[in-house]
Amino acid sequence: MNRFPLWKNALILVILAVGFLYASPNLFPDDPAIQLAGSRSSVVVDQPILDRAIDALDQAGIETKSASFEGKLPIIRLNSAEAQLKAKAVVQQALGDDYLVALNLAETTPDWLAALGAGPMKLGLDLRGGVHFLMEVDLETATQQRLEVYASEIKRFLREDRIRYRAVNVDDEGGLSVRFRDAEARDAGATRIREEYPQGEFTFRSDESDQGFFVRLNLSEQRISELESNAVEQNLTTLRNRVNELGVSEPLVQRQGKGRILIQLPGVQDTAAAKRVLGATANLEFRLEALPDAGRTDTETFRFRDSPRQAIIERDIIVTGTQVAGATAAFDENSRPQVNIDLDGPGGRAMNRITRDAIGRRMAVLFIEYRVVNRYQEAADGTVETLRERKVEKSIISLATIQSALGNSFRITGLDSPAEASELALLLRAGALAAPIYFVEERTVGPSLGAENIKAGTLSVVAGLALVLLFMLVYYKVFGLIANVALGLNLVLLIAVMSMLSATLTLPGIAGIVLTVGMAVDANVLIFSRIKEELARGLHPQQAIAGGFDRAFVAIVDANITTLIVAVILYAVGTGPVQGFAVTLAVGICTSVFTAILVTRALVNLVYGRRRDLKTLAI
Repeated sequence: MNRFPLWKNALILVILAVGFLYASPNLFPDDPAIQLAGSRSSVVVDQPILDRAIDALDQAGIETKSASFEGKLPIIRLNSAEAQLKAKAVVQQALGDDYLVALNLAETTPDWLAALGAGPMKLGLDLRGGVHFLMEVDLETATQQRLEVYASEIKRFLREDRIRYRAVNVDDEGGLSVRFRDAEARDAGATRIREEYPQGEFTFRSDESDQGFFVRLNLSEQRISELESNAVEQNLTTLRNRVNELGVSEPLVQRQGKGRILIQLPGVQDTAAAKRVLGATANLEFRLEALPDAGRTDTETFRFRDSPRQAIIERDIIVTGTQVAGATAAFDENSRPQVNIDLDGPGGRAMNRITRDAIGRRMAVLFIEYRVVNRYQEAADGTVETLRERKVEKSIISLATIQSALGNSFRITGLDSPAEASELALLLRAGALAAPIYFVEERTVGPSLGAENIKAGTLSVVAGLALVLLFMLVYYKVFGLIANVALGLNLVLLIAVMSMLSATLTLPGIAGIVLTVGMAVDANVLIFSRIKEELARGLHPQQAIAGGFDRAFVAIVDANITTLIVAVILYAVGTGPVQGFAVTLAVGICTSVFTAILVTRALVNLVYGRRRDLKTLAI
């Protein structure tokens, strides 16, 4: 007799029940929505802001499904993707540049399912859901920032060698201008500068005028090209680190052209947070407070963040955020937020060299933020044009007295909130941007191209499944019907596992599902063919069933293990869509083996297992 023990049947039923449970959230489609967030952590999004957004939508005649706080941020659900796009433009214009309005897909999974940890499978950028960013690196500023560092270095070693100079400035032509008191100091300074920097890094020119004696340095074309390329590559690495901090599955971050970076985040839920973290171009500069007798050309005046107070700071930079090796948010002894900073080797040495001679003086931490401000202008034809203006904001977040020489580790205080400390630590930990970066394109793929891809993908799965079901039913009769039921259960389990893993389904993933459908019935074909062979040998039908399953088991396992190895290799060496295909294929192999061997046999046992008078099989 062909029977499973009670525990095995119970185990199969439990696995199938869990599969149906965790696959069911995919029956609830997401709502198109917009999500509001502050452009900085200090900007609070509260109920009055949400009310302003709703009023703006009402005045524009855009109907909303619901509006509420889901988690910490407000979500406004809409009735269609078209309304979603219109609502984003209306709310962004109403709230201004201090707030981010991001496209989102709000889940409609019932609360009781969500409480069990069940959620729908995410769809990739090529299907529906996901954000496309195109960002441009400010290459001119990258060069300018490096020239500022050169200026600080030149001042330092000229002072150390007691070469008298009057000023070191970055000129408008992308070079440095060093002014000396006399021709003798100029010649000594030019010799010292040539010794400091490799040949070919600068072109040198000496001249004089009524204002003094000058050495003018211009970066070579090769060095400018290197600086620009390094800036893009460092920004690329930094953005990849930030995407990893966000926990996005199967992201695409790649260079496009000379100074642009393409970012695609499929299956992202919190797009507002993604945009805030990716677009944050905050950096830090550590400088000493100016002495009372400091000249105006060597100082700058900055205000404190969210305060009218001001302080006069030296132009010389000690270290910047690019030299930060690690950063963590914490609290000081008075429970105020702070960020603990670890510098790299050169940064630590520079900090120690400057601060050991500046004990008792105050050191400022400058927070530098590069932002794009939108300006709205009505064109002649009545349409509203959006003008983008780049804006640099520098403010002091800390001005503390140096008690002792600092080294590789110290802390930043004076932050407004734990959230701001956590965000600053995240940005520094992920790596500071080598140059400002701006959003030049932002879009969500979904209603148009995504719908066509979903339709084509669904059609391929349905067509493949229908043909397989028809073949199995015609050729194997009752056993074919049993295989078809098992195949349906296999798809349910596959979707359930993908949902539990929070995997992102892409078009290559759909190809993996179609392949899984064929492979799942392939195992059944092996089993049923073996049963036919056993019947042809004259064995009793019950013996033929047992022999068919037992003897086909080894061949099925061998074939699927080799395919699983290929899937693992694809995942290890592939990226993006290739990894998506590999994950779907690997999961499909595991579920198909389970349904083909255990579920199919359990169903066969249910139909034929208790029949002692069995003479023939409908196979």
